[in-house]
Formats: sequence, structure tokens, C-alpha cells
Amino acid sequence: MKTIIAEKPSVAREIARIVGATKREEGYFEGGGYAVTWAFGHLVQLAMPDGYGIRGFVRDNLPVIPETFTLIPRQEKTEKGYKPDSGVVSQIKTVARLFKESEQIIVATDAGREGELIFRYLYHYTGCATPFVRLWISSLTDKAIREGLRNLEDSSKYDNLYLAAKARSESDWLVGINGTQALSIAAGHGTYSVGRVQTPTLAMVCARYWENRRFTVEPFWQLHIAADDGNGEVVKFSSSEKWKEKEPATELYNKVKEAGTATVTKAERKEKTEDTPLLYDLTTLQKEANAKHGFTAEQTLEIAQKLYEKKLITYPRTGSRYIPDDVFAEIPKLLAFIGNLPEWKDKVNPKAVPTRRSVDGGKVTDHHALLVTGEKPLFLSKEDNIIYQMIAGRMIEAFSEKCVKDTATVTAECAGVEFVAKGSIIRQAGWRAVYGEEDKEETIIPGWQEGNTLALKAASITEGKTKPKPLHTEATLLSAMETAGKEIEDDALRQALKDCGIGTPATRAAIIETLFKRGYMERCKKSLVPTEKGLALYSVVKTMRIADVAMTGEWEKELARIERGELPADTFRKEIEAYTREITSELLSCDKLFARRDSSCKCPKCGTGSMQFYGKVVRCDNAECGLPVFRLKANRILTDEEIKDLLTDGHTKLLKGFKSKQGKSFDAVVAFDEGYNTTFVFPERKTTKKFSGRKK
Repeated sequence: MKTIIAEKPSVAREIARIVGATKREEGYFEGGGYAVTWAFGHLVQLAMPDGYGIRGFVRDNLPVIPETFTLIPRQEKTEKGYKPDSGVVSQIKTVARLFKESEQIIVATDAGREGELIFRYLYHYTGCATPFVRLWISSLTDKAIREGLRNLEDSSKYDNLYLAAKARSESDWLVGINGTQALSIAAGHGTYSVGRVQTPTLAMVCARYWENRRFTVEPFWQLHIAADDGNGEVVKFSSSEKWKEKEPATELYNKVKEAGTATVTKAERKEKTEDTPLLYDLTTLQKEANAKHGFTAEQTLEIAQKLYEKKLITYPRTGSRYIPDDVFAEIPKLLAFIGNLPEWKDKVNPKAVPTRRSVDGGKVTDHHALLVTGEKPLFLSKEDNIIYQMIAGRMIEAFSEKCVKDTATVTAECAGVEFVAKGSIIRQAGWRAVYGEEDKEETIIPGWQEGNTLALKAASITEGKTKPKPLHTEATLLSAMETAGKEIEDDALRQALKDCGIGTPATRAAIIETLFKRGYMERCKKSLVPTEKGLALYSVVKTMRIADVAMTGEWEKELARIERGELPADTFRKEIEAYTREITSELLSCDKLFARRDSSCKCPKCGTGSMQFYGKVVRCDNAECGLPVFRLKANRILTDEEIKDLLTDGHTKLLKGFKSKQGKSFDAVVAFDEGYNTTFVFPERKTTKKFSGRKK
């Protein structure tokens, strides 16, 4: 008998059907000489410190660096602490028995770093010695599964992938466990969770928040003219320069207004081609789904995984935007299929030869870019259909012709001021026709030549204001994670930096969600806004290595080298252990930042504890209560006296100088609600009754 192990029951069911394992047993299917079983994600995990006899958060125990990591069944949280999940333990027993009784194991967990780790941890935990081979496929269609089973891979081909996954898992444990314990010990109260990728990601969100909030808005003035094109239409020009002072801008505006004409000093015309966009990888799909439809990164990943398991798209957790030549051979057939979907009627030219910008086998990592499979998308929910159609639409764009434009830039001078007008005419819509974008882009510029005199129809002056960089959205944060904070627009350049990004396409959504769950940031419409807790943590760690985005990007680069067999995993482990010792020492020294003073106020919640002042927070010293009151409220720090008013009276006086998330100033009273969370109370506005003029 051979045992096939899949990552989820739903995938096991599809494989079982194809190999003829139709008899359902407890925890597996059987038949045709096969047993097909499954994991539920990670059945086995690294033991927590108590698995090494280390309990509680004790300074002298740090850093905790196990000589060898211990594997245990996945735990679940109970009132009495963590204990093995009974369902997981039962499934492990089933899998262990099947492994032992088999002549060969076929590994069919998801074909990626984490899927490999799920199997290998389970294999090592059960002490199994049965030989295994790898099913490595990029979609779950019947055809792909059958071809994969006919071409099973030697397990040793994926040893380096496992070593990279193991190194990632252990390094996250070392940094997360030691960093969290060290900072929490330094704080003296509460738990401050930090992590190898989580904390640098929070640092990017907080840094952008402060850059936005501390930005000084400055006014500027710009001049505009409108010239007659000779056919009754007007062309609008704007001044090249912007003025910080109103007076000189107004003086020039008056001169321009009086001039009545402008002289063309330069006229440039050239053809511009716009390459087709590359196919989607997971991160790009998540970014565009967030920007266009407001989907969270996690929501997009969940939908993509669902579509994959329904056989509608290829493997979603891909970091590549390219396909190899053998997959390109299937593209004409897939495009014809998409062209028959009602959403894409008349958008696919059946006679056109697909372009090859997204074809490069050398740039394909574990899996190629996202494609639809050719299975009909029936009975999809609205959200699922949006993601499916995004992938289909991107395929049409990626294999269409380039967009070709004629562009024109005309510079004119009037009263000593330089003005510029730009326009373009689309000669070949190409890929921009897929979503009708070519209709929005045309601005016709007449065939003016240098020396032409233009009659002015109007002149105007406008006041603008400088704007800060906007707060991060999930789309911009994913971009920042992908390039370790470097702002890069160019698709190809960003692809080249992928090894230096933080996190992986498969893990970035989970990292972002962790920051929400830990209470470090929240969503405000599409913007990501750090909470008081998040800003307090950032204020402590922002200059430390634990928050260093570039260095975390270097770790990801090292993991990619392990995966390619270019770096021994032991070398990486030693580097991470040294780093762990360094950040543990650095974080333990933060006790000065958490130095406390007695507020002389009783805790309003428990009535027994005393409220203690720390750097960014005031906290009850009763360990069972630990009520926190953060000083930072809406971009304003509460003073000691204001905090004392809040603690003794349940509210402050009316305070000025708060700023809303939109940057508007407001006044409010800070008060406790019923759960002793702080909230704003706004004073009632005085209204003046108007005299109606009538007598009663």
C-alpha cells in the first residue's frame, strides 16, 4: 500500500477520487492500493519554553536557545493553559499508522515552503522511516493531478526547501519568544509581543503615521492659461513653477492677464509604448484587490485558496509573475476559454498571437504566475467572482499587444512665465482596451511649432497645499514589505528585489492580521492606523535591531539562499542565535524606558491597585487588573495632571489640540466608558434661536 498525504481534507478527497480510494475510513480514504489521508495545516509545532522546563517570564532564563528543538502536537488554549488538541492527536495517530504500514509515502501537501514543513515536521515527529516521494503540481485539476502522479519527484530534490522552512520556523521562534519575554519583563506589566517580521512591519506603519501627522502643510500658488487652438477648442497650460508666496504669484498673474498672448518656445512629439502588465503573483493580486475593491490581504488569500481548491485557478501562494514556455503553449486555449465568458465578450481576439512579456522560465520560482485553469467558474459568490475575474482579466492584458501613444509636450512663455501643456493620442490601445482605459487618456494637442503665437482665452491663479505621504493601506504596506521599505514603482525592478522583501507572499497577510489581533493597529476605511499600544511599542523599539526592516529583508535573502543550496542552514542558525542574544539584551535594557512613578491615584476599575506612571502608559499595579491608560490620544499627549483628573473624576476637563484621523483639530473631554476604556465626549454646541418676527 502507498499513503498519499494532502494538506487538507478537501484536497485529499479530490486525489482519492482520481486514484480510486473510494472507501471512507476514520481520517483517510482507502482503495486501489492507496490510503489518502490529510493534515489540518500544521499538525505538529515547535514546543513552547515550558517544553524545555522553562516556565514563566524570568530574566535569568533569557535568552532561551534550545540545542535541539522539540516537536509536539498542535496545542489549543484552555482555561488551565495550553494542551494538545484532541482532534489533532487523533489524526496524528492515524497518519503514523498509515505511514508505518506503507511501502511508500507520496507527499501531496501544498507545493511550497510551508507545505513541505507541514509534512516533514509530521514525518520526524512520528519517527517514520518509510521512503517518500513528492507530488509537485501547480493546480488541482484532474489533468494536473494525474500528470503529477505519473511524474513523482525524488524527495531529496526538496531537502533544501525543507531546510529553509525549518530555519524560518526556528528563527521566528527564537526571535518571537525571546523578544516578547524580554520586552514584557522590561515593561514590568502586560505582554508586548514582538517578532522577526511582525515588528519591522509595525515600524513601517508607525513611521508613516508620524511622518503624515507631523507634516507641515504649506500653501503654494500656481498660474494657468487657456489658449485657442484655432478650431474653437481651448488647450490648458499650467506654470512650470509654483510659488510659496502669494504676492509674487499675484504680480505675475496680473502681467499674464494683461499680455493676451503666449509664445511657443518648445514643441516635442514622440511615440511612447507601454508594456503589458505582468501576470499576477499573490502579493500583486492582494495589492490590487485592496486598492480597487477594498479586500484585505487575508480575504484575498482565502478566496484565492478557495478558487484553487475548486480547480479554477493555479497555486495561489506564488511569488512569481512569469510562466515557463511549456505553460505558454497552453495560453491560446486558456484565452479562448476566457473570451467565451460573458464578462470578457469581445475582449479576446481569437486570431491574435499572445505576446511573451510574462514568459521567462528563469524567473519562475516554486510556482508560475497565477492563471485560470479552464474549468468553468460556476456558482461563485460575488467576492469569489471578483478575484477570479481579476485573474482572468489580467491574463488578457498580459498577453495583449503593447499600448502605443503619440505624446506631445508644448512649452509656452507669457510675461516671463513658462507654461506647459501635455497631451496624448492612443494609436494602438493594446492591453489598455481590456478595461476600456484608452477612453480616459486622450488629450489632443494641436500641431503648434516653436515660435507660434497663441491667443489667450483665459488666465487664472490657484492656491494649493502641499500634502504628506498618505497613511499606509494594505496595498501600500504589501508593496513596502515586498521591497523592504524601498519605494519602487517599476514592476521588473520590484521583481528583482523580491529576495530582500520581508515575509513571503504566503505569510504577509497573516503578519498584517497578527498586528490587528495584537491590538497594534486598526483599519480606518482603507488606511492602517497604529493604536496607542502600537505607537507605545514603536517608541521603545524604533531604533533597535528588532525593528530594522532592511536587516529583516537580509534574513529573507539568506533563507532564499538556503532554499537554493547556496548557504548551509547551520550558518544561518548561528547568525540568528547571535542576533537573538543581541536583541534580548537590548530589549531587557528597556526597563529605563518603562521606569515607573506612583500617580498617588487608586485604580478606578479594581479599587485596590495603585496607578503607576510609565513612559507612554499609566497602569494599575494589581497584577489581576493591570488596567492600562495610554497617554497618547488623537495625536495629543495627556499631561500628568490631566491623567489624574481622569483617574479621580472619571473624566478630564475640556481639552484642546486633538487631531482627527483626517488631520482636523478638535476639542473634547476624555472619559472612561463602562469598561474603563477611554472615549471622547464632545461638548454640546450652543445654539442661538432666531427671532421669527411673529407675535404669539
